[in-house]
Amino acid sequence: MINSFREELEQKIRSWAKAQDLSLPEELVLSLAPAHVKADLSLVCPLQIAKMNKKNPLDLAGELAKSLSSLSQIEIAEAASPGFVNLTLSRQVLWKNLESIVAHPESYGRDETLAAQKILIEFVSANPTGPLHLASGRGGALGDSLVRILRRLGHDACAEYYVNDTGNQIQKFGKSLWARRRNQEVPEDGYHGDYVADLAKSFPPEADSWNEDAMAKEGTLRLLKTHQDDMKSFGVSFDRWFRESELHESKALDRTLELLKKRGMVYQKDGATWLGTASRPSPEEAAHAARKQRAKAGTASSSEDDKDRVLIRQDGRPSYFLADIAYHENKYSRGFSELIDILGADHHGYVPRMKASIAALGHPENSFHAIVHQLILLFRGKEPVKMSKRSGEFVRLKEVIDEVGKDACRFFFAQRTPNSHLNFDLELAKKRTSENPVYYCQYVHARICSIFDEAKIQGIFEGKGNNPSIGNAHVTPTKVGVQSSDLLDSGFRRNDEPAQLISTLEERALLVKMAWFPEVLKTVQKELSPHPLANYILELAGLFHPFYEKCRVVDPGNLELSRARLYLCAGVRALIKEGLGLIGVSAPEKM
Repeated sequence: MINSFREELEQKIRSWAKAQDLSLPEELVLSLAPAHVKADLSLVCPLQIAKMNKKNPLDLAGELAKSLSSLSQIEIAEAASPGFVNLTLSRQVLWKNLESIVAHPESYGRDETLAAQKILIEFVSANPTGPLHLASGRGGALGDSLVRILRRLGHDACAEYYVNDTGNQIQKFGKSLWARRRNQEVPEDGYHGDYVADLAKSFPPEADSWNEDAMAKEGTLRLLKTHQDDMKSFGVSFDRWFRESELHESKALDRTLELLKKRGMVYQKDGATWLGTASRPSPEEAAHAARKQRAKAGTASSSEDDKDRVLIRQDGRPSYFLADIAYHENKYSRGFSELIDILGADHHGYVPRMKASIAALGHPENSFHAIVHQLILLFRGKEPVKMSKRSGEFVRLKEVIDEVGKDACRFFFAQRTPNSHLNFDLELAKKRTSENPVYYCQYVHARICSIFDEAKIQGIFEGKGNNPSIGNAHVTPTKVGVQSSDLLDSGFRRNDEPAQLISTLEERALLVKMAWFPEVLKTVQKELSPHPLANYILELAGLFHPFYEKCRVVDPGNLELSRARLYLCAGVRALIKEGLGLIGVSAPEKM
């Protein structure tokens, strides 16, 4: 409902502005009205355009409100100081929106006006040289939630894990395992965690004769399996685990280097091959040609990267950076039009060089997005903690999941923006009280399930087994996928208007909040962060409590009102379950 309403609203506003010869911004901001305002939605448009059009914002608001009053979905449109237009939606529109939620909760929020993109989100991508740590869990929760939400909106979004299974770090890992197997000292630049010794000792007897390469191969295979298991237990799935070795085997690095050369982006210096993306000039003749080509192409010469980067070392070995460029070119070659990389807190410097390389390849810079998530600080109450000394200076994701559970981890991670540090309180995450935000939301879902159980007992509707129904329509605790028309036809007399039965402020607050769900998903896409959705679920759960306290739902003496309120509860339950599911959190029926 909100998508079609917004489209019609914008058309009306632009028609009004054109008739008044007024300039409008590209984006018209529509928001939920503040709690102290007796309205549902608010437009800031008059304030936006007053100065540029040399008009009084309150006068503009009055004129716009008068124009918008003709829309059938709007019951009241009125101007408010200093230049807002507050909108009150009709109850019939809000009820119809509720019907769409209850009928098809699994697709509610899809944007039919969306220009769908094929999007690849790469996340976690931890080296298979150690267990997954807690920060990888934050990246995993972020990436998985974004994939789910972008798919709900209508995009073709895919999840990918890049496995760095070649290169210097794998060689160091093999040397470390080889030394530990023989109870020798690990090289100074090797891997020193106790997990390395445990892994080396777990190899079969024949491993005594393995060389370092064989050790590395077996060790990375086993650790990668733990990564896969940890992600699965965390509710995170990937469409593909892409190995770096695939790039080398397919000669992708060679092809990428040739592409960059053809685009004039490469030059030789000091026996090495460089990617020329810095804005400063190079003295070499080849670099001069590269700059001319870049100026002609109008791409990477104005990049954010402040220096050129080595692609082929002096000894002929490709750099890690060339492999990364080849990997991203591979992504584009698979038909993805938009790439999102989710990176750890130590990767800030990686972003400008990768943006420059995307431009050097000839792809639009705005087709690449990098999200750098910040660190997690663990607390037990007010005391900072470390989970394990055997992990080797890091906290394993599995340890935290085992202590507080997947749902608490996923919700706590989703609540904060990626670019902010996260203080994770283990004690709060385990509480079964309203202080714990995930428990607070899950409890509302379970409470509504119990309301339907009570309604069945009280004879508000008939039901068999675990599938209570109103007439011929089913409303189950696990799936609220009922057909609205069946429910209404069987639950209400045909001359009744169920929307008119929903008249309290608490009921209306829930209806309006549920109508806003699609806008929240759009905000998630815009900000590339699930925190608006996590906060929305909390707010929706918060609105249910005053409704439940003030509005009697199960009342055998007033069947029509009871059924209308049960229908409202069904919508709330469906959206809480859907919202939690989009951030990887379960919605239990009983707690």
